[in-house]
Amino acid sequence: MIAPLPGLTTLLPGSATRPLPGIGVDIVNDRGESVPLGGGGYVVLTKPWPGMLRGIWGDDERYVQTYWSKFPHLYFAGDGAHRDADGNYWFMGRIDDVMNVSGHRISTTEVESALVDHPQVAEAAVCGKADEMTGQAAYAFVSLKGGVPGSPELADELREHVGSKLGKFIRPKYVTFTPELPKTRSGKIMRRLLRDIAEGRTLGDTTTLADSSIVHELAERAKIEVAQEE
Repeated sequence: MIAPLPGLTTLLPGSATRPLPGIGVDIVNDRGESVPLGGGGYVVLTKPWPGMLRGIWGDDERYVQTYWSKFPHLYFAGDGAHRDADGNYWFMGRIDDVMNVSGHRISTTEVESALVDHPQVAEAAVCGKADEMTGQAAYAFVSLKGGVPGSPELADELREHVGSKLGKFIRPKYVTFTPELPKTRSGKIMRRLLRDIAEGRTLGDTTTLADSSIVHELAERAKIEVAQEE
């Protein structure tokens, strides 16, 4: 419902651009107040739309609590975003997919966007790892363009790059390079498994992965990275 229209919308790489005609969208703060252009917050829908979800079969209360309880009369599905000065929407990800680093709530998507902004990075996935000093620390899994192997020097460069974009306290404490991120057969990154790897937990079900060997190799690399940092 927020997407560019061919021949009408100016494309902006990384942006969902603007709502389709007839779709009422806003970004609000914790109090449900509209955030001015240039600000970020919670993405809400302000009026009904075609194909709108009307309920959950057999559980109306769950429907109300899930989508209508946070902000009265506003439909909230759980996404965070910011709008630029021109009103274009830039999604930061699910609000429940955040890290709490030194008291700051940080979207993992925001850190991923900063990483892929680096000219050598092809893909990146970020999750939080428990940390005694900061509560959580950012753990970045990075694939480089051209299959180039990573190095400690490049890891430090990526940390500084993220710091310059988002602030020094957001720099990933851990950076593990991998030729490929673990994905399902449909191409979706398995973030659940990345969180297991970051925390050193036993890996969950890997049967849906396109190549399950990737995740086991990545787990071994992560053990080395964590040992070096700690």
